[in-house]
Amino acid sequence: MSFINKVVWITGASSGIGKSLAIELSNQDAKLILSSRNTVELECVKRECKSSENVKIIELDLDNYVDFAQRTKEAIDCFGRLDILINNAGISQRSLAKDTGLRVDEKIMKINYLGTVALTKAVLPYFIEKKAGHFVTTTSIVGKIGTPLRSSYAASKHALHGFFDSLRAEIHPYAILVTLVCPGFVNTNISLNALIGDGSSQQKMDTATKNGIDPSLFAKLMLIAIKNKKQEVYIAGFKEKLGVFVKRFSPKLFATMIRKMSVT
Repeated sequence: MSFINKVVWITGASSGIGKSLAIELSNQDAKLILSSRNTVELECVKRECKSSENVKIIELDLDNYVDFAQRTKEAIDCFGRLDILINNAGISQRSLAKDTGLRVDEKIMKINYLGTVALTKAVLPYFIEKKAGHFVTTTSIVGKIGTPLRSSYAASKHALHGFFDSLRAEIHPYAILVTLVCPGFVNTNISLNALIGDGSSQQKMDTATKNGIDPSLFAKLMLIAIKNKKQEVYIAGFKEKLGVFVKRFSPKLFATMIRKMSVT
């Protein structure tokens, strides 16, 4: 599989992993549709891409998904087709469950889960009609294991795994692919923008996030997984991968480990 002339729609493309994916895909001669709430930053990303004439911008807010059918039509019209949707946008959390207001739980679930599902369902009829397409969704290692200070975030990412695992089985007859990408700590602004218990942003960089994988490297590894049509991939450090392994084979041991592990 090559990305040359593939039309790829990336959400959350204004920074972090999404921005790095856009730049790397541009270097591999893909045609890009970049989306986020921040069109000013998207224009900056577009200028960093190899061929700006092959980059289109569509403003998109996962918190407001009533017009996603129209946004999908706009995306398809950009280049006359759509090959890959990368569901990358989302928001994180840094607060104890007991301190997290229910409105914060609702917001995180609405953006990370419902917004992603809504866009996927808007694109799905098009992929079914052409009997081709690839859904790629950035979840998280905490989509496999729950950790302290991320109860709402982990719930939203676990939900994505449930939805896309089911969807993969349903759309197999149409030759549509589903790839779930589970990042560990990546050096992005995700912890700065993470919500705390009252719904405000943390405005602080976690040490583990600061020391995480460089987003450019992450993007390269993620695109290799997409090329290889992986169903699920973990792009993370040793400790994060170890956590997934231990949780699978010894849940009791994992429960003891996670209480002692630093997750900030």
